[in-house]
Amino acid sequence: MSCTMAGALDLLKELKNIPMTLELLQSTRIGMSVNAIRKQSTDEEVTSLAKSLIKSWKKLLVPIYQEIRNTDMKYKNRVRSRISNLKDAKNPNLRKNVLCGNIPPDLFARMTAEEMASDELKEMRKNLTKEAIREHQMAKTGGTQTDLFTCGKCKKKNCTYTQVQTRSADEPMTTFVLCNECGNRWKFC
Repeated sequence: MSCTMAGALDLLKELKNIPMTLELLQSTRIGMSVNAIRKQSTDEEVTSLAKSLIKSWKKLLVPIYQEIRNTDMKYKNRVRSRISNLKDAKNPNLRKNVLCGNIPPDLFARMTAEEMASDELKEMRKNLTKEAIREHQMAKTGGTQTDLFTCGKCKKKNCTYTQVQTRSADEPMTTFVLCNECGNRWKFC
């Protein structure tokens, strides 16, 4: 085995020990370099190891490609979305689960943005949804008409308010105010 092939073999063995991510593959384009080594090598061990590495790395991309069946913008956006979610410093659990194999590549390819979101973001979305539902369910016509509140949007005093016990009984009631002029809604405790 020549000195060059021995160096290539050492390099490939080191690459096998590095936990590869989609981001790393795309930013370094190491797959192209390994494929070039595979094509130029006459050594069976180097060729075999290079093929093995490329095959394992393709497993990161294949599930996304199989779902979309194209490499157009939809495919590229899906890959970028996955990279962005894996890079997110506020979402270490997703990265850990993908790298450890708890989330297999085919499942990761099909995950929605909501499923990939961090626990903090999921909780925030849940609270916003709950609040939006609560506000929507309040009847627009219900409540007491008053001129005690000034709308922050149109500065008029033609408002209707409703008081609701949204938290425990020992907490103050939440007051929901609706401006009858512009439709602006706000709340306070």
